[in-house]
Amino acid sequence: MSSSSNNYIPRPDGDFSAWLRQYVPTVSAFFVTHGLDEGMLLELQLAAGVWDSAFAQAVAAQAAAQAATQSKDAARARVERVVRPITAFVQSYPATTNADRAAMGISPRVTQRGALPAPASRPVVIADSGQRLTHTLRLVDDGSPARRARPRGVERAEVFVALTPPATPAPADERAYRYVQSVSDGSMTLSFEASQGGMQAHYMARWVTRRGAIGAWSETSSATVAA
Repeated sequence: MSSSSNNYIPRPDGDFSAWLRQYVPTVSAFFVTHGLDEGMLLELQLAAGVWDSAFAQAVAAQAAAQAATQSKDAARARVERVVRPITAFVQSYPATTNADRAAMGISPRVTQRGALPAPASRPVVIADSGQRLTHTLRLVDDGSPARRARPRGVERAEVFVALTPPATPAPADERAYRYVQSVSDGSMTLSFEASQGGMQAHYMARWVTRRGAIGAWSETSSATVAA
């Protein structure tokens, strides 16, 4: 059985550094005790000092790299959370073309035979303003308002809102409404800023099928933002 004369030196850097911090002063003391030439240790002491500096820098760089990686991952996750609802809206926007999608780097729409047409019915938005600075919206289909089920082939409802001063009618121009979010379970809760208390919130919605076909706009539903 053979063995290396150097196998007493630890391989992992951390273990090696701890061993070296013990080895250098101990061997130095040994030379002093026995009256040996301490000049033999000069190169060892210089090399150990260079190692200590290099190892400390490497440990600091590794910690910085880990922190940078965590920061990068968190930043990417935030971007993805913002991108997904915007992409969903762009995908369902009637004027979006596959050329637009290609330019943005998102998935094209594939036209398939037998795809369901846009729903003939429309959503009905029911707004509950019972809580301060909060509206709870419930969406039903005007073809079956007593049921919570969406029309056949419908994946979600896109909800839009416009805010106006008190006692002001709902805007007639659809472009005055901003997209809020897509709703697939029939209800959603919308929170407002304190400065928006007392204003009128006007809602419009439309059905969107699994293939991206968009239905007609709902009638406007309005409610006061309780301050």
